[in-house]
Amino acid sequence: MTVRHHAHSPTLEHPFAEFVRILGKGKKGSRPLTQDEARTAMHMIVQDDVLPVQLGAFLMLMRVKEETPEELAGFVQGVKLALNLPSYVSVDLDWSSYAGKRRHLPWFLLAALLLAENKITVFMHGSSGHSPNRLYTETALEALGLRPAMCLTEAQQQLNDSHFSYLPLQQFCPVLHDIIQLRAVLGLRSPVHSLVRLLNPFNAPCSIQGIFHPGYRPIHQQAACLLQQPHTAVLKGEGGETERNPDVECLVQSVHEGVLSDELWPALFRLRHSKDEQLDPSRLAQVWSGECTDDFAVASVIGTVAIALKLLKRVSTQQQAHALAQQYWAQRNTQKFLE
Repeated sequence: MTVRHHAHSPTLEHPFAEFVRILGKGKKGSRPLTQDEARTAMHMIVQDDVLPVQLGAFLMLMRVKEETPEELAGFVQGVKLALNLPSYVSVDLDWSSYAGKRRHLPWFLLAALLLAENKITVFMHGSSGHSPNRLYTETALEALGLRPAMCLTEAQQQLNDSHFSYLPLQQFCPVLHDIIQLRAVLGLRSPVHSLVRLLNPFNAPCSIQGIFHPGYRPIHQQAACLLQQPHTAVLKGEGGETERNPDVECLVQSVHEGVLSDELWPALFRLRHSKDEQLDPSRLAQVWSGECTDDFAVASVIGTVAIALKLLKRVSTQQQAHALAQQYWAQRNTQKFLE
């Protein structure tokens, strides 16, 4: 962790102590933070204006009670206030990737690249290595011969060149990256795992998020509404990533210009597939090229692309979304990852 141990007078209360007290004052005395309080608290954290002991207490008190939509929205605002990200980068779809995959390969990556091949600009951001035995997006990209951007400027260049870029959180907000890595120290996830999914660093008009625990789906939906993000879709993704599992029905909870809506997408198979024996990232390129046939993988890619196309308003019905996604897949450049 890079949080410094600031000197502080023992007789003066530290400015951040107020936020720990609000959360930790017992069953009757504690309460959630308001959106403004959450914004101030997270701004202080990202600015490195808290002591390590305060940060640990704050994160775990938040974890015990779980975040409200107002707190999540405030946290995102606090981060953005501190980062001062460029506003001139044009992105169609913001795609968060923070969970890593354990049971199946990250087929969502092929979905994002299929959209990019069809001139839909996709900006993906994520963080690696915080949970053991998982395959993270950075590793999967390498297997496709792609490399992550190392700064915001390089991300913009990749978006201009190929309509896709993956930028690690570490490169644009190292403090949040460090907090995510504390999972191994604290033994639990923290609210940062949720807020990073809502960051949408370049303020893309559309944002798609995968979560693992269904209870967080409406919280993310409502937080996106509070943040006035124009178009957001949240789904329980396979392994917690933004990926439709074709074996089960998928509830997508969305926000379109302040209006909340829920939509059920049906399962694409009658019987469930078994999980992969091992996660071999080289199979991503083999499925894309057609060298390897995998019904589950292709259905996952097409199903995920369909949800994105409906979010992007390229189509108006699920049937149209699936038809267009299938067309994209059929017409893809199968040689792309063989070069």
